[in-house]
Amino acid sequence: MTPQPDYWKSTNENITQESLAVLNEYLLSLKLSNKSQATIEKYKWVLEQFFTSCSTPIEQLTSDEVLSWMNQFTKEKKPRTVDLIHSTLSSFFQFCLAEDYMDQRVMKKRWRPKIPQALPKYLSEHEYARVLLEIETLPIRDRALMLFLFSTGCRSFEVTNLVVSDVDIPKRTAQVTGKGKRIRTVHFSVECQLALKDYLATRTTKDEDPLFLNKFGQPLGKSGIYKITTELGKRAGISHSLHPHCCRHTFATMMMARGANIEFIADELGHSNLNTTRVYARIPTEDMKMEYQNKMG
Repeated sequence: MTPQPDYWKSTNENITQESLAVLNEYLLSLKLSNKSQATIEKYKWVLEQFFTSCSTPIEQLTSDEVLSWMNQFTKEKKPRTVDLIHSTLSSFFQFCLAEDYMDQRVMKKRWRPKIPQALPKYLSEHEYARVLLEIETLPIRDRALMLFLFSTGCRSFEVTNLVVSDVDIPKRTAQVTGKGKRIRTVHFSVECQLALKDYLATRTTKDEDPLFLNKFGQPLGKSGIYKITTELGKRAGISHSLHPHCCRHTFATMMMARGANIEFIADELGHSNLNTTRVYARIPTEDMKMEYQNKMG
C-alpha cells in the first residue's frame, strides 16, 4: 500500500498549537532523514500521548515533569515499550535543544530500562541441512527465493523491492536498498545463481520488472515471503518458526562460524554499527561446541 503523503504529520487537536508545530517539525525531520514509516508512526504516537497529557510549553518543561509522566504512562508496560518511549522522548528533546526550542536537558540516561539482548533465532547445522533438502523439492521461484534469502541475509522488504536489473547473475551480486535507503552490494551462492537463472528463464522480463512475482504477476510481498518460509520450516520439521529474519540470522551465524570477517558480515547485512553484528559472536555454533567438547570432555 502506498503511504499517504502526510502520514508523518500530527493533526491531534488536543495538543497546543505551539507544541504541535514543533512536533510536526521534528516528525518532518525524521521523514527527511529516511526513517521508515513504521518508525515515524511509533514516534508520533508516543509524542502525541505525551503532549495530550502535558500542556506545559516545551521551553518550560522540567526533568521532574517528564519523569512523572513517564512513570505514570509506563505502569505495567513491558521493558521494550518503556525503552521505545525513552528513546522517542530523548530524540525529540535532543532535536528541541539543537533547534533552540529549549535550553536545558530534561532526559536522563538512567531512566532507560536495562534490556538483556536476546540471541537471534537461527537454524542449527542439522536444521539447515533438513531445510536445504526440502528446498530442492520447491517450485523454481520458491527455490530461488529461499536460496537468495539464505545466501545473502537480505531482509524481506529488501527482497520485495528488488527488480531484475538489480541482479547481476554472472557476477552473483545484487544491489539492495536497505534501511535509510542505503544501497549495498550483496553476494549469493552458485546454487542460488543457477536457480535464479532457471527462474527468470520461465518469464519474459524487462529490467524494471520485480525480481520475484506472485501468481497474479505482482511483486511478491512480505506476507508472501513469510508464508513460503514458514511452510518450508514446517515441512522440514523445524520446531520453531522459520521466518525470513531467521534466514538472515542463519546466514550471519554461519558466516561467523566459518571465520568470515565481522566487517564483511556487517557490509553484507547492511549494519551501520558493528555492535549490531557482534551479537552473532555470542552464539555457540556447532564448531564451537565441538571444540569445547574436545578440550573439556
